[in-house]
Amino acid sequence: MNVKAWFLVHKWTSLVCTLFLLLLCITGLPLIFHEEIDHFFEEETEAPPMPADTPQANLDRIVDAALSERPDAVIRFMFWDNEEHPNMSFVSMAKSMDAPPDEFISLVIDSRTAALLDAPEPDRGFMYIMFKLHVDLFAGLPGMLFLGFMGLLFVVAIISGLVLYAPFMRKLDFGTVRRQRSSRLKWLDLHNLLGAVTMVWALVVGLTGSINTLSPLVIGYWQQDQFATMAADYQDQPAPQKLGSLQASVNTADAAIQNMHMSFIAWPGSQFSTKHHYAIFYKGDTPLTARLLQPVLVDAQSSKLLPPEPTPWYVTTLLMSQPLHFGDYGAMPLKIIWALLDLATIVVLGSGLYLWLGRRSSTARRVAEVKSGGLAEEVNA
Repeated sequence: MNVKAWFLVHKWTSLVCTLFLLLLCITGLPLIFHEEIDHFFEEETEAPPMPADTPQANLDRIVDAALSERPDAVIRFMFWDNEEHPNMSFVSMAKSMDAPPDEFISLVIDSRTAALLDAPEPDRGFMYIMFKLHVDLFAGLPGMLFLGFMGLLFVVAIISGLVLYAPFMRKLDFGTVRRQRSSRLKWLDLHNLLGAVTMVWALVVGLTGSINTLSPLVIGYWQQDQFATMAADYQDQPAPQKLGSLQASVNTADAAIQNMHMSFIAWPGSQFSTKHHYAIFYKGDTPLTARLLQPVLVDAQSSKLLPPEPTPWYVTTLLMSQPLHFGDYGAMPLKIIWALLDLATIVVLGSGLYLWLGRRSSTARRVAEVKSGGLAEEVNA
């Protein structure tokens, strides 16, 4: 491709995606610090102090406590976060297993006594609005896929911009901003400079963001692929009407997994399991393995274990893309770096829009001058 072709690719991919990428960068900025913002504005529920050696309650007691609190609902998930919320079990319930993901009931239960600690209402405030705008524009799966396509256009715009910037920099030192020239030229230099500086980060965030938009499709395929293969013997069996002991199922899974700890449990019939099994998910303790999940399927009636299989590559890719996208794997220093790069990208996008609008305005002004005779001599020449 010649320079003109690359210019057209850069121009139109940038124009199509710029407004949406600006929205994603602006909404993504508070999401980088969502944990800190939530801690600042919300009163945290904490488990009451008890001796450190207080044993954990039987998981069946926690299940009974949740169902007693909400007998009109079913449990879909149970999860734990021992680093941020020790001795607390989080139970996600709904009116039915096939209820939309956004329609849920949350309960917080003491992991030692099975006592109810809190029943928080779903958050519908500022951070929820930022999250929904960033993830799917309040449009569900079509909105997610649309934003994923905008992310891919952004990647193409970055690559084509680099191709255009490389020959330009042969004439000038890297980082040159010609302050003595016109305002538009200064903004062009700044646009090019910040685009080059943030290129790698923007490529990573653009690609991982596009991958994340495929999460509902990836999880659905995972169910139809690996989970269906593992549970092939149950294909013609009806879904169980009564579930067996959760604690017995977890004990069975624990015996099969080494050097990992339980992260969450998906109930039979939920999005992350089969109709016949508890799906018990484990993760490691290192920065890398803490982002990966190992599922174990256990018969929800008999507590019989299905031999665990490695998580497929496409799920691992999805799991690894999430922390790279949000920069939440390196504590506060990395979050600050992510925020600064996000702000720089906002400047790149905004300056690109300014340059395009300025070019159109300049062209329209020149055409008007020609028509009025103001540039007659130039035209005749």
